Amino acid sequence: MKHVLKSTKWLLFWIALAMCFCGGIGSFLGQQKALEFLGGYLIELSLSMDNLFVFITIFTSFRIGEKAQHRALGYGIAGAIVLRFLFIFFGVKLVTMFEWVLYIFGGVLIINGLKMLRDDEGKDPQESLIIRVLSKILPMTKQPCGDRFLIKDRYGKRLFTPLFAVVCLIECSDILFAMDSVPAVFSVSTDLLIVYTSNIFAILGLRQFYFVLEHLRQRFAYVKYGVSIILVFTGMKLAGLAIGWNIPILQSIAVIGIVLALSILISMLLSGKSGRRPVRRV
Repeated sequence: MKHVLKSTKWLLFWIALAMCFCGGIGSFLGQQKALEFLGGYLIELSLSMDNLFVFITIFTSFRIGEKAQHRALGYGIAGAIVLRFLFIFFGVKLVTMFEWVLYIFGGVLIINGLKMLRDDEGKDPQESLIIRVLSKILPMTKQPCGDRFLIKDRYGKRLFTPLFAVVCLIECSDILFAMDSVPAVFSVSTDLLIVYTSNIFAILGLRQFYFVLEHLRQRFAYVKYGVSIILVFTGMKLAGLAIGWNIPILQSIAVIGIVLALSILISMLLSGKSGRRPVRRV
């Protein structure tokens, strides 16, 4: 419980820091830009909740210890910062050149949001394509070796550990997640600074967010439904631009915030009564 409280304090610190940055944007760039940042931050934070449950499934499947989880998440976050910049930079350039791409993004978000409503049992992460490819091209141990990526066997041969494979799987998973989260943020802003900083501030608190959710995951059984609604909403917002349908930024923030809050509240109430553990998808 102490570890949960510590992670919660750090998570609140990162949220407070993001809000201070939002205030700074309001002071220097105006209220509209600050609202765009807030909307993008809420979208990224809400989508991150479902993504982190996938990470929990990966770590559990590979029997990765807590210390090694810290290291893997650290590398995962560092990689995400670089990958998100590339996604956002080229995404903004693409949208600037071809505005109709936003409509395509909107359609993809709607489809992915509806797919998320399915309560399918996911595949074992150890059977994923990334892991199968790595196991064929790299010499790898079958058992975790603490927080090490490489070890030597008794013959002096270097072997990769499952932790290395997990980091690769997390990085590849983040690429898939970015395909949803980045276009979703485009529904509130196409400003490179706003989109990137809102993503980064949400990512910076992910490690603490992960350990909070890891201990409380049974109380967040239905959050994915809220996330799917947010995806569909942002997709409709983007697709609606094709017919001149525009939702003001304040209303967008209100919808996203209310859906996220209600999904957490309902999840905690219903999960507390049922006591069941949700099935997660990978």
